[in-house]
Amino acid sequence: MRYLGALLLTCIVSAAFSQEEPPQQPAATASQVFSSHYARTYQAALRYNDYNVAKHALYSLLVENPQNDSILYSLSLLYIQSQQYASAVLTANDILAVKSNHTGAMEIAAISYENLGLKDKALENYETLYLNTDDYQTLYKIAFLQYDLAKYLEAKTNVDILLGKKETEELKSVYTLANNEQKEFPIKVALLSLKGMILKAEGDKEGARKHFNDALAVSPDFELAQENLKNLDN
Repeated sequence: MRYLGALLLTCIVSAAFSQEEPPQQPAATASQVFSSHYARTYQAALRYNDYNVAKHALYSLLVENPQNDSILYSLSLLYIQSQQYASAVLTANDILAVKSNHTGAMEIAAISYENLGLKDKALENYETLYLNTDDYQTLYKIAFLQYDLAKYLEAKTNVDILLGKKETEELKSVYTLANNEQKEFPIKVALLSLKGMILKAEGDKEGARKHFNDALAVSPDFELAQENLKNLDN
């Protein structure tokens, strides 16, 4: 999604000394020296993809600058990139406790909860994120989570909203095929298939059949729709 971006910390320390002309600039404090050192360490570690060193540097920066939520956000990003989802959600929630409208932290929390298997908490955070961003991809994620949680009416409503948006004709989604090959499909195909799955769960087999066939009319090799259509009467 669009909200997770790299964040570079820049800490500038002014430690100029002059033995000739007054007035002299004040010497840097110990805290400033430490912050400058760890900021440079963090940037060097990112350059060489050494996330463990980068996280250590951010912790040291956080100790010296406990009120700086940008440092905490950078740490949260590193956790999610390292798939340390429990730590990612804890740091994201600490950011949200201070800045409740921080959309980056909302997304980190939502993704982390989902990967931890806490789909209800993930849905709650995605819904809050959508209210703050009106982002198409976020609503797309919400519809699938609502289906997983058997919230069929809400899921169906959101699928219809998505199918009515112009982005549906433009965007694509990546799916893994049975042979483990990844392939792009129009996002419309996934939405039609999802609506078919919702209708099947509600007992409307004919409505489900129509939507699976509509999906296959767009992409005949979309395996999810093929499998659902094959098993429709089971």
